Amino acid sequence: MGEMNSKPDLRSAIAERILTGDGAMGTFLYQMGFPVGVSYEEFNILRPDVIENVHRRYYEAGAQVIETNTFSANLEKLSIYGLEAEMEAINRAGVRIARAASGPDAYVVGAVGSIRAGKLKNTRTVRVSDAYERQMAALLTEGVDGFMLETFYDLDEMLLALRIARKLTDIPVICQFAVEDVGRTQDGVSLRQAFDQLTEEGADVVGFNCRSGPNGIMRAMKAIEGEATWPLSIFPNAGIPDYVDGKYTYAATPEYFAASAREFADYGARIVGGCCGTTPEHVAAMAAALNHYSPQSGSQAVGETAVAEVETLVINEQPPVKLEIPDVIVPTEPNIVDKVRERHTVIVELDPPRDLDISKFMAGAAALKACGTDAVTMADNSLAVTRMSNLALAALVQEKVGLRPLVHIACRDRNLIGTQSHLMGLDALGIDHVLAVTGDPARFGDLPDSSSVYDFTSFEMIRMTKQLNEGIAFSGKPLKQKANFIVGAAFNPNVKHLDKAVQRLERKIKSGADYIMTQPVYDPALIKQIAEATSHLPIPVFIGIMPLASGRNAEYLHNEVPGIQLSDEVRQRMAGLEGEAGRAEGVRIAKELLDEAVLHFKGIYLITPFMFYDMAVQLTEYVWEKTGVHR
Repeated sequence: MGEMNSKPDLRSAIAERILTGDGAMGTFLYQMGFPVGVSYEEFNILRPDVIENVHRRYYEAGAQVIETNTFSANLEKLSIYGLEAEMEAINRAGVRIARAASGPDAYVVGAVGSIRAGKLKNTRTVRVSDAYERQMAALLTEGVDGFMLETFYDLDEMLLALRIARKLTDIPVICQFAVEDVGRTQDGVSLRQAFDQLTEEGADVVGFNCRSGPNGIMRAMKAIEGEATWPLSIFPNAGIPDYVDGKYTYAATPEYFAASAREFADYGARIVGGCCGTTPEHVAAMAAALNHYSPQSGSQAVGETAVAEVETLVINEQPPVKLEIPDVIVPTEPNIVDKVRERHTVIVELDPPRDLDISKFMAGAAALKACGTDAVTMADNSLAVTRMSNLALAALVQEKVGLRPLVHIACRDRNLIGTQSHLMGLDALGIDHVLAVTGDPARFGDLPDSSSVYDFTSFEMIRMTKQLNEGIAFSGKPLKQKANFIVGAAFNPNVKHLDKAVQRLERKIKSGADYIMTQPVYDPALIKQIAEATSHLPIPVFIGIMPLASGRNAEYLHNEVPGIQLSDEVRQRMAGLEGEAGRAEGVRIAKELLDEAVLHFKGIYLITPFMFYDMAVQLTEYVWEKTGVHR
């Protein structure tokens, strides 16, 4: 007991040193084999041994702040599973388990998650208030060292929870937002304003968790103009999850988290841990990186350099190009597969906007048409972030610009009914080029409480889309006419065992795929290797090239985005470059990759970063120059 009394309280510890937080609970349990769709908080009373083991592994890895397994242990979220009567028992057990698993030098904080996010957005304030108060009271009964209010999207709900905490206790409260747009909460409040108000109302520490990996959270931190005057708490995800063969995986390595931890500390973080996808290995790497770290005197101010680093991610910085957009219909012409068998062919990806303004997207499509692009391809809410319907934009591009659209269709968002309906609509509009993709999991996007459907796989989507070409519906019933879809399949060559990836690709071809589009490649040697590994395939391959926009963009893609891997040489060349200098070097690197690509592939797939469509125009024109194709 004497040893416990010698430990400074959490508030004093935060003021004195940088504390290492723990890592994920839910995704770690999933990686251990426990299914999704159950209440992991109920494990506090059903499988306390499992939860204690996870806490102990984080503590032994170096975590000094241990969160209780109570993130969704409130009346509203537990009622989904019929567990509201167990609310107090689950929360109290959560504290006891965390205490038993960690040593006397650790701080156990009660995890309290947002209630109103997603499906419960319209829950009445009185019910939300009661749910927070009863959960916090249960946690306090077991003597938590502080509260962690985490994964909140709106300032108003965070303030509601904070005021209840302050009514009940004076222990430290940490307030963490899950942000998507740089510089603002989801309800549009600037982060500086939000953090100032929370601090005024009694928050001890403010910060971020979930939604983003280290790169996204660093962007949010650097978007806060001026000096950060609040202690910060940072718990990023381990990059963007990938969904392969029914399992979620994460790309960010422990080494990347170690480097990020020191960078967060330099910007004023007092607690650094991990959220979704992180493991004890990530925590151990962060703890080692922060060992003996000496905080700067005051937090680092965000100056001109930091603002420049964010510049490449603000798509409206580029002045609009004034181009006449012809009012025409796409003429009948050979499909992409026929074209690429005859000559070099360029497809360019242009992301649909995340708001209702399509002017820049349409200007980009017109610029691509003017430089001779063969088709513009549009993702289907990539990274599970809500964007404008690619079907609607495809129709506009086809009608107003006269450029062939190629739309992605994700298994994630539509069930069998919705997918067939979607395809029938495309057929009616004369949009016949599609790409079947699995789709990134919904829970990691901007609407985390939305559902991932996954009624079928990309293999089945290819087969069933081609079935429409036979005049047969998904149900097996005959249709009155046949569709004419040209169906593409995605291919990730950035893997350890390329031969196995090609075998998977062969299965997609057996399902009916007409062409292949690859993830971006950043190594000329790998381009040649892909050509050799796919030379026997009976369908064309479009090799993916995406110009880099900045050094930070390069590190983000390499460390956080599944399916993308940069060579050491490319990362070194991009290191420290931002703004125009970063984009110029990114185009130079892409041209060098194209020099190799056009030797082995007639199909070129250019991916536009951050709506900088002038980069895609430069590279398209370079392809024509290199190949002698007259456009």
